[in-house]
Amino acid sequence: MWWYALGALPLALVALAGGLLLTGAAAPLPLFDPGPLVRWGLPVVTVLTHAAAAVTLGAFALCAVVLPRQAPARQPGHRPQARAGRERTPRVAADGRAWALAAGTGAIAAVVWALAQLAHLVLTHASVIGTGLGGPGYGAQLAQFVTEIELGRYLAWSTVLTALVAVLAVAVAGYTSAAWTAVLALVALFPLALTGHAAGAASHELAVSSWWLHLGGVALWAGGLAVMCVVAGRTGKDLPASVERYSALAVWAFAIAVFGGVASAWIRLNSPADLVTHPYGQLLLIKIVLTAALGVAGWAHRSVTIPHIRAAAADRRPGAGPGRAFWRLAGVEVLVMGAVVGVGVALGSSAPPVPQVPLPDASPTFLITGYAVPPFPTGLTYLTQWRLDPLTALAVAAGLLVYLSWVVRLRRRGDAWSAARTAAWVAGMLLFLWVTNGGPAVYGKVLFSGHMLQHMLLAMVVPIFLVLGAPVTLAVRALPHRADGSRGPREWLLALVHSRLAEFLSNPIVAAVNFAGSLVVFYFSSLFLGALNTHIGHVLMVLHFTLAGYLFANVLIGIDPGPRRPSYPLRLLLLFATMAFHAFFGLSLISLTSLLAGDYFGWLGLPWGTGVDALADQEKGGAITWGIGELPTLALAVFVAFSWSRDEDRAARRADRQADRDDDAELRAYNEMLAARAAQSAGEQAAGLSPSEGPREPRQG
Repeated sequence: MWWYALGALPLALVALAGGLLLTGAAAPLPLFDPGPLVRWGLPVVTVLTHAAAAVTLGAFALCAVVLPRQAPARQPGHRPQARAGRERTPRVAADGRAWALAAGTGAIAAVVWALAQLAHLVLTHASVIGTGLGGPGYGAQLAQFVTEIELGRYLAWSTVLTALVAVLAVAVAGYTSAAWTAVLALVALFPLALTGHAAGAASHELAVSSWWLHLGGVALWAGGLAVMCVVAGRTGKDLPASVERYSALAVWAFAIAVFGGVASAWIRLNSPADLVTHPYGQLLLIKIVLTAALGVAGWAHRSVTIPHIRAAAADRRPGAGPGRAFWRLAGVEVLVMGAVVGVGVALGSSAPPVPQVPLPDASPTFLITGYAVPPFPTGLTYLTQWRLDPLTALAVAAGLLVYLSWVVRLRRRGDAWSAARTAAWVAGMLLFLWVTNGGPAVYGKVLFSGHMLQHMLLAMVVPIFLVLGAPVTLAVRALPHRADGSRGPREWLLALVHSRLAEFLSNPIVAAVNFAGSLVVFYFSSLFLGALNTHIGHVLMVLHFTLAGYLFANVLIGIDPGPRRPSYPLRLLLLFATMAFHAFFGLSLISLTSLLAGDYFGWLGLPWGTGVDALADQEKGGAITWGIGELPTLALAVFVAFSWSRDEDRAARRADRQADRDDDAELRAYNEMLAARAAQSAGEQAAGLSPSEGPREPRQG
């Protein structure tokens, strides 16, 4: 029934045409009209781009976490050896025929995506210059567009990344390569998010993050179902498990898509009334209704269809296969998804009610940061000022939900989990939310001291709570093991923890050097300015320093599997060496006579009082680095000393128990010897021998 997936594309084009006619986005332009070929061709190519991207991402996501792969043929006499972090030979044989078809479908879609993205670049250039395709000097204009114009550079990066995805896609041969291709496909969607509405206006970071989340969620959700329709005929006995796994994946994709879509619509509408009074809002309302219908269909899949599929698979009667139950909803659902994609592209080509141009704010702070000047910083404003970052907010929500669900699963099973570790994880995630969305994030854009406060909390305070939560240990205990050879969350987590890269990064020396040395590399290079000026740079900064702090803290006080932890004296030595380095780094910032990122902090022109001395604020940031670095280090030292004491106590108790066991064994042996001698004496007496006539002792030597 692959034609259901193929039929979604014409439906997407029909929905696109209707949406463009509703909003008038394809009408001729009064000045510099590029012509109907460009006006209609660009949205059509955009639909093809999004559809191919969705199929690519969906196909390799299914290959990575849903579908089992056929086990390779073994040579006669070959005995597979278990490797660290990997499960043994699966106990349940899988059909595995659908995996190869899904990988092939993803490879074809990736090639189509790369070609469509190139056409999208060319048509976007023609739309921008308004002269159509070709003409005198066209090649030079196109080269200037992709090298000097921001929109052109983003599209060029997207084209390069999609080409790389296509190269990897045709070489996919296993779970790992499929996962890497899916991850790269998600990365390739990010430049497209940078070209959306509000990319150069206020709320730029919110617009980019929310649009990327929405694109990724829709692509994973719709593309996964489309590929399931293509390969369902070859799943065989794997269909019930595959549908159930895809359904769990689709729940997350649906939630991410809705979250990103709501955040994206928030900055494009003046009020909910625009949903009925403005053409853009009316088209958005249609998309909301279709998305809600898909959500209901997904709920029906989980509550009704999946049990029917399992029951039909267990029924051996002729004509009672599980395929009928699957097609009752999946076929119609994928067609509706095609319409949603078409409506979404029409929305992206239409003008929203809120003008997506910079606000009339000529202050230096707004021109440099993209945000208005926040209130004068005080302890209260650091608690009350908030600015939503969809990426980190979603990460916190997912982290809390997943961790608590694992705890509940363990307790329902009758297993215990420490309430203190749960509290530590919750505290760490809430602190991370405040650091990335609250006052430190707001003032970190305009003050070096605010930035250093955010940095130190991310690198030195948040990781301590997260490590004490022991998430890997909890996950390994709570997540189910798959017996058909496919890789689920538990298998991927163990593969990651025991990978060579993880072993290298979690090495105590490497973790300490990365934790301390990356400070110097970051702040005394162009990376610091890049993190201030670009959203992707800021996201990578948050990710790197949080992970660096987590790896270092996990070496010192963690219980999760993975790192080879050194002895306690060496841990304290690493800790104090790192503390000394942080103190030296803070003192160096205090004593600097030049301004770090001077082209940024030196030109903000903050209007508080008589202004802000950027160099004095940098000295304050150095003091924060020194001060905040001492307290977490002291806390880590206390935890290490406490763990050392507990280990010694446990070792002493084990030694006492072993000594008791040895004493008991010696006493039993002595009693057995006495019993044996008594029995021997009794036997000799019964034979009429006196004890003196018994056997003589053997001669020595």
